[in-house]
Amino acid sequence: MRVRPHELTSHIQRQGIAPIYLISGDEPLQMNDTADSIRALARAQGYSGRDVLEAGARFDWNELIAEANSLSLFAEKRIIDLRIPSGKPGREGGKALSEYAARPPEDTLLLITLPKLDKGQISSKWLKALEARGVFIQIWPIEGNRLHLWIEQRMRQAGLTPGPEVVAMLTERIEGNLLAAAQEIDKLKLLHGSGVITLENLQESVADSARYDVYALVDAALEGKVGRVVRMLNGLKAEGTAAPVVLWALAREIRMLCSLAQQVAQGRSPQQVVAGAREVWDKRKPLVGKGLQRLNIGQWRQLMQLCCLTDRAIKGQDRQDPWLLLQRIGSGMAGAQLFSG
Repeated sequence: MRVRPHELTSHIQRQGIAPIYLISGDEPLQMNDTADSIRALARAQGYSGRDVLEAGARFDWNELIAEANSLSLFAEKRIIDLRIPSGKPGREGGKALSEYAARPPEDTLLLITLPKLDKGQISSKWLKALEARGVFIQIWPIEGNRLHLWIEQRMRQAGLTPGPEVVAMLTERIEGNLLAAAQEIDKLKLLHGSGVITLENLQESVADSARYDVYALVDAALEGKVGRVVRMLNGLKAEGTAAPVVLWALAREIRMLCSLAQQVAQGRSPQQVVAGAREVWDKRKPLVGKGLQRLNIGQWRQLMQLCCLTDRAIKGQDRQDPWLLLQRIGSGMAGAQLFSG
């Protein structure tokens, strides 16, 4: 059975706890919130034990069956929290999951989290077997008007009442990053407590942000300030900022610029392209215009390929230093001569 994230609580209240829950998606905050909701609802129904299994490349899938069988020795209800980072259990894993779905143990909840799945994975036997006995929840990005609504709801859940233009400004600042939005809302709660949040409150909070943030990094790169980009990346690393967060911000901008640069390559001027780009806010159009004038479509595509390489390095699939690769990306956006040919 497939259930949308916002339907989960009412579904469990109506149907009770299912033996299997499968959560798939690439949006970390929604993934965590959904998994937390399932665990909280399960605890309310007596599922007090929890065992976490990380199904990496060398995972022995016999552990899943052994763990499930061992739970029957205990009186308490338990959750098996199975994480599959690659989203691909392989032949052995697929067989183990299908066998589990065929005979799920009593008083046991299997909670599986994994990245966004492609069509082939969704139509696989193991997923169909799990879905037939449990609940499949797909997490999709929140965009457009839904993002405004999500931010307002998140603020109100935190006891904050957004004043005029607050939601619009916060939406613009976080640029689709829900984790950044949640962190900003938590900070507003800490600084101002419950009650109305004014535009001035939000502006003060933004001004008090960490000295080096990923949004300022992107702007510095588009400005062509190579030295500042390098200093900011060093600052982000020193402050403990996660490399995937930095890569997300850079790749998001590069992906958009690839699309705009394609229009320039077809004969339109950078000014015309930027003026007609609805995805670019007015105040950022001069910055984006500079980027389009600095690099051509081939160079933006090379930067996008470098983002893919950095992603592999972050995941341990390439031995290069992710932070050095991020420096190449940022410097390249700023105009450093990193391109051959």
